[in-house]
Amino acid sequence: MAALDLFLSNKFSDALASLQAKTKDSMYHALTYATILEMQAMMTFDPQDIMNAGNTMKEAQATCQKFRKKSTVADSINNLVHRQSLENFTEEEIHAEICYAECLLQRAALTFLQDENMVSFIKGGIKVRNSYQTYRELDSLIQSPHYVKGENHLHFEGGVKLGVGAFNLTLSMFPARILRLLEFVGFSGNKERGLLQLQEGASSYSFRSVLCTMLLLCYHTFMTFVLGTGKGNVEEAERLLKPYLARYPKGAIFLFFAGRIETLKGNIDAATYIYMKAAYLSMFGPDDCSPFGDNEVELFRIVPSLKLKIAGKSLPTEKFAIRKARRYLSSNPIPLPVPPLEMMYIWNGYAVIGQCPNLTEGMLETLIEAEETLARSSATELLADDQCVIKLLKGLCLKHLGKISEAEGHFNYIYLNEKKIKYDHYLIPNALLELALLYLDQDRREEAIKLLERAKQNYKNYSMETRTHFRIQAALHQAKSAPENGMHSGASAVS
Repeated sequence: MAALDLFLSNKFSDALASLQAKTKDSMYHALTYATILEMQAMMTFDPQDIMNAGNTMKEAQATCQKFRKKSTVADSINNLVHRQSLENFTEEEIHAEICYAECLLQRAALTFLQDENMVSFIKGGIKVRNSYQTYRELDSLIQSPHYVKGENHLHFEGGVKLGVGAFNLTLSMFPARILRLLEFVGFSGNKERGLLQLQEGASSYSFRSVLCTMLLLCYHTFMTFVLGTGKGNVEEAERLLKPYLARYPKGAIFLFFAGRIETLKGNIDAATYIYMKAAYLSMFGPDDCSPFGDNEVELFRIVPSLKLKIAGKSLPTEKFAIRKARRYLSSNPIPLPVPPLEMMYIWNGYAVIGQCPNLTEGMLETLIEAEETLARSSATELLADDQCVIKLLKGLCLKHLGKISEAEGHFNYIYLNEKKIKYDHYLIPNALLELALLYLDQDRREEAIKLLERAKQNYKNYSMETRTHFRIQAALHQAKSAPENGMHSGASAVS
């Protein structure tokens, strides 16, 4: 818990150092060390971070295994409950079960994140099922009238509430059709029970109370908006966050959730979404009535000072925003041509907007106007970068409007002008990716694979690299596995 306190105070390296020495001998040190690395991997999506976290979690699982009772958990717990005795099950062995289940669950999450192939999916599924079964058995133990609370019962019970709560809440959000299939193989999800378990876990002073709190904050501020109706319980999120903000006023994770809550309340300034606010303001013309009374140049200039590190790592989208905002730091800034439309691409928004021809037409008009404005302006060192940004986004609009040869010309333009680009190097591999996806839609599989391999192998250290690699990998998987006549639907799903 001392290491967890260091971690929540942004002292990430100190937290890891204090844990590392005991990872071979203590299940809780091993689990906490691996959990911090997993949180880092979830934030960065970096393949190396994901691999390191997976290996460390596997080692933590081996450490937990050393403390487990030397028989299967289901047998041990069932015998324990039915014999109505705690004689053959030590407190340490019960903690080993809960830590082991947690390792399995976190390893499953990393498996799904790391690779999309069926073997990994099955391996992850087996880990999830084993973890789920263990949590169910341990929950039955707590409900048993013969359960005797030990010295560290709060930490054990907190672990059960975290697991049972997480499973119930997550499973309850699946569509009914999928949930019926999951129930057929032994899973079940009850949202109210899941929330109650996590609330109880969050309110107890246990090692896992902060994890229960984080899960609830994720649910109220993200999951209900991304996967639900958009009616999250912001008041409950504020109540949960308040004591942690008081104790860790500069804690990056809690500031991250505080910013999210301010966004949901409509307080854009307090949320640090300053780059996007400036980006939208920059799209107003000189004769337009600009809202808020802000100056976008001043907003862009403060963006670099707002960067947060979470689990010792900067968020890729924040680094992207800071790089783009740098051109406003000089006394004569060179305006970004279409920053909101560019950020939409970073979030793969064109796959959504592309389904609406009228919106796509409107965006294409905006891009053509930006291109004309650029042509009238005096040339700068950033001219090629700005031209290529517009070409990439225009190409996407043209593709979704069915103007395939024009789109192909726009993507090729970027590749042919590669040497002229000074800063926005992410444009070249992404142009190759988009051209490959265009070819996949036309069943030009071999050409597409060559472009994807080139994008994967020849370009390094550019903005949002990991995100691009995930998309390249998905496209390669489609190209190499789909039958010739099934290519169109698969490629469209990736794009």
